[in-house]
Amino acid sequence: MDRITRVGVDLAKNVMQVHAVDSAERVVVRKAISRERFVSWFANLEPCLIAMEACSAAHYWARKLHALGHEVRLIPPQFVAPYRKGGALVKNDALDAEAICEAASRPHMRFVPVKSPAQQSVLVLHRMRTGFVEERTALANRLRGLLAEFGVFLPQGTRQLHQHFIDRVEDGSNELTGPARQALMRGWAQWQALDEEIAWFDRQIAEHANRDPQAQRCMDVCGVGRLTASAAVVTVVDARQFKNGRQMAAWLGIVPKQKSSGGKQRLGSITRQGNDYLRTLLFLGARSAIRTAHRRDDRLSRWIVQLQARVGYYKTLVAVANKHARILWAVLAKGERFDRSYAPARTGGAAGA
Repeated sequence: MDRITRVGVDLAKNVMQVHAVDSAERVVVRKAISRERFVSWFANLEPCLIAMEACSAAHYWARKLHALGHEVRLIPPQFVAPYRKGGALVKNDALDAEAICEAASRPHMRFVPVKSPAQQSVLVLHRMRTGFVEERTALANRLRGLLAEFGVFLPQGTRQLHQHFIDRVEDGSNELTGPARQALMRGWAQWQALDEEIAWFDRQIAEHANRDPQAQRCMDVCGVGRLTASAAVVTVVDARQFKNGRQMAAWLGIVPKQKSSGGKQRLGSITRQGNDYLRTLLFLGARSAIRTAHRRDDRLSRWIVQLQARVGYYKTLVAVANKHARILWAVLAKGERFDRSYAPARTGGAAGA
């Protein structure tokens, strides 16, 4: 058997598909391996390059294979799809493994840094919190809709619902019956329990942000709180993987779509690609920064106020989120603190021009 130099692995719950080639790009191995035999099979190989899609359990397997001496690279799934024979119409595990192996050979392919168990543990906090927030939102909408069936209408907003729910349910002048009141009160108890769970996760995330030096530097930016700073640190892992701040903004999906051809540039709405959770947090932080910009006198806040007066709220919102992404890249990649009064040096023109 020729020496294997590169392996593409299509991960799954129970059976992994392997596609291995030698230095001449000849196929050496094409087979399926059970999960129980997966690590032992690679333990018998000489160190080589192993590529996998960045999917569920990918970081775990990457750490295991790296401990065996292999070089492991994780590829975003959207970068693998163009290399699959048959395109979107033909798909199976063997073709996926072959496409992963081929994509890993490209000299300008982009890879995902492997996360440590500690980093993934913080992400567990964020994902569990997000799930509970979604459950609470769904429960609030359900309670509001059920009350409306009996002619009980509450003002919009979670705070209003929280303030008036008990009074409306206990009001004897409406059409609510005993069983309905009991059911709604059980829903209210569930809502209270979700509030407690979310508060616990908020405390854990705040603790991580307060003790992590990188997260502390991120929080110097107005509009970047503990939640965003913590998520940015553990999601990006290594900001130096991006050449500049615009690449990180593009990875987060807050740069315009391009349909340019023939030297004519056509820009559309933002791409919304990449990590939607971190992008959402950046937009929420941008809203806060815009809302309070008029109270501050630093250079960034003055820019926000002037931009909003010129292009309106929503374009400013996208611009501020993009600006925050670029600032976070500089803070994380260079290890420096954010300077509110920083002004880049201008070159290429006379001072009085």
